[in-house]
Amino acid sequence: MPTQNISPVDHPQAVRQEIERLAQHIVVARKRRGETQAQWARKLGVSQPTMARIERGDPSVAMASYVMCLWLINPALGLADLVAPENDHAALEREVARVRQPRKPRGAAAAEAPRASAAREPGTGRAVAAGLSSLMAAPGKKPT
Repeated sequence: MPTQNISPVDHPQAVRQEIERLAQHIVVARKRRGETQAQWARKLGVSQPTMARIERGDPSVAMASYVMCLWLINPALGLADLVAPENDHAALEREVARVRQPRKPRGAAAAEAPRASAAREPGTGRAVAAGLSSLMAAPGKKPT
């Protein structure tokens, strides 16, 4: 097993609290289903002691084990949706601020170079503006 660069005790307190909260929710879900740690461990493909560590909120347990617990609880909700680009509000705000900045006039030759690079690099230039426009448009309304 590879070593971690940071010890779990060195994680920020907010991260440790979120893992503990996640663990508490896993315990509640398992108990509400009337299943034992051993039953869940078998479903997850882990040992019963590992299941106990998950329920204690041990941050050194593999992320895949926690994700499997989440999937057992609700397979319809994806963990990746939490960090999907459309839900990354900090990055979206930064992109909106960048697009709203007044443009400085440039010479014709200087203006051509960025357009050419934007065409080669998806997610830059006009592609970003078009993407932001579609994200900011009201539901059911086409961006202008």
